[in-house]
Amino acid sequence: MNKLFTTLLFCFLGQFIFAQGRITGKVVDASENAAIEFVSVALYTSNDSSLVTGAITKSDGSFSFSKLKTGNYYLTAQFMGFETKQLNELKIQKGETLELGNISMIPNEKLLDEVEVSGKKVTAMHKIDRQVFESDNFQSSQGGSAVDVLKNLPSVTVNANGEISARGANGFVVLINGKPVQGDPSIILGQLPANAIKNVELVTAPSAKYDPEGKGGLINIVTSKEAMEGTFAQINTRIGLPSIEDYDNKEAAQRYGADFTFNQKKGKWDISLGASYQRSDKSGRREGDVWTINEEGIKTSFPSDGERSFDEENYSGRFTLGFEPTKNDNFNLSFFGGKRNKERRADIEYYNNVKTNAAGDIVREPYQYYNENLRIRTGDFALGSFDYSHKFGNESRISTSFLYEYTMLGGPTTNLNLDGDGYTNVVQDQFNDNTNPLHGMRFQLDYQLKPLPIGQIEMGYQFRHLDHKGDFEYKERNLETGEFETVPEYTSTVNLERILHSGYAQLSGKKGQWTYGAGLRLEHMDRKLELADEAETRNETLYEDYLKLFPSANLQYAASDNFKIKGAYSKRVQRTTTFKMNPFREREHSETLEQGDAELLPEFIDLVELGVVKNIGDHTLSATAYYRHVQNLVNRVNRVYNDSILDRIYSNVGVANAYGLELSADVNPTRWWNVYAGVNMYQYKIDGEYDNDPINSSTMVYSINANTTFDLSPTLSVQWAINYISDRITAQGEDSRFYSPNLTVKKSFMNNRLTATFQWLNMDLGLLNTNEQRISTWREGEFYTTTNYVYEVDMLMLNISYTLNSNNKNKGKFIKSIFGAQEF
Repeated sequence: MNKLFTTLLFCFLGQFIFAQGRITGKVVDASENAAIEFVSVALYTSNDSSLVTGAITKSDGSFSFSKLKTGNYYLTAQFMGFETKQLNELKIQKGETLELGNISMIPNEKLLDEVEVSGKKVTAMHKIDRQVFESDNFQSSQGGSAVDVLKNLPSVTVNANGEISARGANGFVVLINGKPVQGDPSIILGQLPANAIKNVELVTAPSAKYDPEGKGGLINIVTSKEAMEGTFAQINTRIGLPSIEDYDNKEAAQRYGADFTFNQKKGKWDISLGASYQRSDKSGRREGDVWTINEEGIKTSFPSDGERSFDEENYSGRFTLGFEPTKNDNFNLSFFGGKRNKERRADIEYYNNVKTNAAGDIVREPYQYYNENLRIRTGDFALGSFDYSHKFGNESRISTSFLYEYTMLGGPTTNLNLDGDGYTNVVQDQFNDNTNPLHGMRFQLDYQLKPLPIGQIEMGYQFRHLDHKGDFEYKERNLETGEFETVPEYTSTVNLERILHSGYAQLSGKKGQWTYGAGLRLEHMDRKLELADEAETRNETLYEDYLKLFPSANLQYAASDNFKIKGAYSKRVQRTTTFKMNPFREREHSETLEQGDAELLPEFIDLVELGVVKNIGDHTLSATAYYRHVQNLVNRVNRVYNDSILDRIYSNVGVANAYGLELSADVNPTRWWNVYAGVNMYQYKIDGEYDNDPINSSTMVYSINANTTFDLSPTLSVQWAINYISDRITAQGEDSRFYSPNLTVKKSFMNNRLTATFQWLNMDLGLLNTNEQRISTWREGEFYTTTNYVYEVDMLMLNISYTLNSNNKNKGKFIKSIFGAQEF
């Protein structure tokens, strides 16, 4: 009897232990293919519909059921605002794991309006290693480019000349949908339409998994892409009203453009394409004052005033083809190309040019002349990438990516000096042109091991090759013959080749309330720079290489669902560009020559940050303290070329340290009023020297990017925004404060398919100094230069957007943003 009982008990336990099954899956929003958190998932037996078990999805939308008996089941997934999803005929065999993959939930149209009453799209989401910003929430950027979106981020500033910096650092890597751009980021950002951007990810302390380039970290531009079965199409148009003030410019500014996006997803195929054209002119003027002192103590002063305008045209197109033959295999082919033409006109009158001695006596009578200066910068570019990923049965994953980039840069600068009555007498006529083809290639291999008790381990290898050639031609007209003649010492060839090999290992995981990550990247760089000029004064090849480790770490502690503390460390590098290493002079203005330094060293950066995120009901507050140390700091410096011309040079000037605090708040005082504000302030200090002249300067810098939105009705909103940055120091001087207030009114029609946005950009009304910036440099007893750039204000724009989508994508996106708020 005892033996029989033991045998029966053993068989019973055997059935329980060895016949257990498991079900795993992930719930996603069908309109966005994004994970949905807090979905209620229930499992029932098929024969009597009795509840077996239930679960709530995690932040990544995943769930799992274990210890399941052999049998037949069905599953339901429920969440407010979505139609209930049911999966039938789920069969569990002995020891089997049934992987359901992505379970798509469709928004319930009847419940969407109710959800919209109580929900509000969040501006930013804070994750352990990045901040994610919704592009739609920055209304003043609509109809513009990616640059217009970026300048609203709390850590990012864009000055009067369009230079972008993050936390005061003007070097960062731009990725588009996770793919790095090897050429000039400003070219790509200026051509990518803001309407095509879904969100922007700012990674200030990237992990070792990412390329370490970028003093300010990474900025990933995620473009819009419909994921629901069916067709999506959107077209946007933009037109600017005539300028209120023309600043006596030679030509009137024109502003207009259009872009469209088309996407179709059917079965295993997903195709997207889009195109954009933008004309973005800007009127303005510049007021300058320069003096130099030579070795004899003679001071030459040449104040100036005149036009400073920009005419800019951008064409771009993008195409993506995705194919998913199985749930474990994914292929993706992408192309992105465009053409850019930017003309900067600086027609300047130099008046009251006078020479005085040390006693202040005039040694040459005042002299006036007129300088016609036009710089045309052209850029053609094309990027292509192919990606493949495969997920194994043990949940490990391998992915490969190949990217090729071609960019052709060029464009002439003309410099014509005239004097005499009516400025009709030619004094000097110069012309410099350049052709700069760039070929870039990147191959990446990543392997993600199956999850281990200690966390997720990833490793990979990357190869990058950059080939950037430059032919620079410098000519001056012979005033006797009228022919342009080559200036041999400034006519040159500059070829840069850079090869990078790197490998990384990264561990990330979560244990209890702790989320952690640590990684190490080893990088080897080989750089070859070939220089040659027609005068044969400098024909040489320079080499530079390094083998360095780039560690990273991040740690987050969730004290509660509403309060998180996080810290990070990242080592970075800012590699030098060909432009900054070209040692041969180019004519920039009548008063300025420009050149680089062929022996420039890369900048190496150490970044540490510590932050907190607090969620109080519908409000989110965050604060991040950071420290950045930069070795081999590169700055633009000046020296005297002759009594009326300065030499502008890029050089390593020492080290820089920044101690900063970044604050942001996303506050909803009422359900119809939202306030978003980001403040960045840091103490910046430069220690070093240039040309045996010590550099020791320090200042406090702060910037404010803020907007407030009033939803006057479900289809009408008003937003006012301000972008402000204070004075900043440079190695030889300072840049003044710069600010720009903007007002937008947005109205939707036809169930949100048609949207009209009216923008009042650079608000001024003659009462402020909007869109102005003064740049000054000096060297005691040698020179002083200051230029105030006064750009166009009170610009009026109208944007019209029409969306054709039977699946009503806009409401689906809105649902997603509510779930994003839960992640805070």
